[in-house]
Amino acid sequence: MWRTRQWRNNPLGLATAAIFFSCAVHHGSHTVHLLLPYLGWGMHSGMAMRHAFGSSLSVAGWDVITAAVAVWYWTLRGRFPALVRGAAVFEDLRLRQAAEATLRASEERYRGIVETTSEGVLLLDGEGRISYANSRFAAMLGRPQDELSGTTIMNLVTEADRPVAERELAGVAEGGTRRLELGMHREGGQVMCAQVALTARVDDDGVLAMVADVTAQKNIEAQLRQAQKLDAVGQLAGGVAHDFNNLLTVIDGYAALLIARADEASTRDLNMIREAATRAGALTRQLLAFSRTQTAEERVVDVVGLVTGLEGMLHRLIREDVELAVTTSTSSLHVRVDPGQLEQVLVNLAVNARDAMPDGGTLSINTDRIDLDGETAAQLGAQPGEYVLITVADGGCGMSAEVAARIFEPFFTTKEQGKGTGLGMSTVYGIVTQAGGCIQVNSRPGQGTAVEVYLPMTAAELAVGLPPDPVPQRLATGTETILFIEDDPAVRTLTERILRTAGYQVLAGVDGHHALKIMRGNPDISLLVTDVIMPGMNGQQLADRITAMLPGLPVIFTSAHTRGVLTPTTRDDPSIAFLEKPYTATGITRTVRAVLDARTTSTATN
Repeated sequence: MWRTRQWRNNPLGLATAAIFFSCAVHHGSHTVHLLLPYLGWGMHSGMAMRHAFGSSLSVAGWDVITAAVAVWYWTLRGRFPALVRGAAVFEDLRLRQAAEATLRASEERYRGIVETTSEGVLLLDGEGRISYANSRFAAMLGRPQDELSGTTIMNLVTEADRPVAERELAGVAEGGTRRLELGMHREGGQVMCAQVALTARVDDDGVLAMVADVTAQKNIEAQLRQAQKLDAVGQLAGGVAHDFNNLLTVIDGYAALLIARADEASTRDLNMIREAATRAGALTRQLLAFSRTQTAEERVVDVVGLVTGLEGMLHRLIREDVELAVTTSTSSLHVRVDPGQLEQVLVNLAVNARDAMPDGGTLSINTDRIDLDGETAAQLGAQPGEYVLITVADGGCGMSAEVAARIFEPFFTTKEQGKGTGLGMSTVYGIVTQAGGCIQVNSRPGQGTAVEVYLPMTAAELAVGLPPDPVPQRLATGTETILFIEDDPAVRTLTERILRTAGYQVLAGVDGHHALKIMRGNPDISLLVTDVIMPGMNGQQLADRITAMLPGLPVIFTSAHTRGVLTPTTRDDPSIAFLEKPYTATGITRTVRAVLDARTTSTATN
């Protein structure tokens, strides 16, 4: 006991040792006194006998009891030899306590790991009830941790995913780890997309479940799929609009030529044709805006001034029972965007808000400056920085989550047939994205809709606006030689006829290689007019090769969209003009005349 220090922390062992020690002393004393007469100590013999057998009844009783304990002990010795060894009789409690302390430390360590891990940890019994859930899992669902104990896991799984969960739980006993994705109910009615790994527990028939919240990841994947789908449809829409604009150019051009020699009745009919072509051109511009390939004349715009100036027109667009409330920032908010396209965004959003309030209500438009941090910008799919926030909100019928998820799809509309083209919101999406911004829709059924448009701010100053040129009613004439390249035969024939009618000498070609052959045989060319999108060699490549041989030659590009072919440097060059399709006869002759006159002025100055 002394060696193992049991006397400090083992009272029972200490008492047992004391009993045996007293027995040993008592029996030893008796033995000594009985043996004294035989050892020649006769004078003590009487005393020894009296001491041994003449003591009181209590002493004799003690002797009997201790003797019985001794006999019992030595009897057990034969059956349990380890009892006589001190290390076995008095267990080393210090080792036991050390082992218990190690076990407690291990439990605390693993409990700390489980409680601080980024994944939810569940222990399920054989019937699928939760016997333990860590704090992370409780936080995922927004529920108190103590309330989860005893809850059946199937009560947390969405109804659609329960068959899969039940099948996988039943198959865990076969071994291995089962991985699946489930929808789980959060507090407040929301659904969490969970990635779950199920593993059988070796100590009983329960299951260990590791749960990861992948809701944000799934949302990003859905946004990516939506963006890819919109991009694919946008490319299709851009191609259709490009070809359609060529047809509109031909329709409007020939109608304009016929008006010059038509009678009054025919002129009215031809004007109706041209008006229809104009409306069709507006539709193709919507398609191009959606596909983000519309030719945008971007410049620095004050959003506050644009919204304020548009307020009067919006009052005429909405009904009398719809109140318009415009709240703008006190300071200017500058963005780089095509002002006409931004006006189109506001008009489309205002019309949608009006239609969402058939019984009247309030349409509010707010502008403000906002700083997007990294996390918020990532959620919106934008870059961190300063943005102008334009919010268009209504108190109308609102939308379900399913409808809101499809709101930017082209040709998707919730309006009655004949009352909507399904291009309004897709056009808004295309314009905002093309301007480097992003858009978010917040809506709930019966609670209205708020559309938030984020446009990146710019530190550039407003450009000084020039008065618009008057639209000429007659062809702008000239006598110069023009090299005109267009791959569409109908547009090429019409444009060649318009330019010849205006007095110009026209050399027409079908593509870039044909244009180079024409140019080598006719070096006296005053102007190159070329389509941008052409097979084999695009308009930019053709212009680079020809201007390398004829330095200073002015160029006019024509197209419904450029698809990134024209660089910003090209677009900003004063010797280069861009004519958007569909163009009119007066439009192309006016542009040709302006470019040629600018070259003449520049040459005379030099």
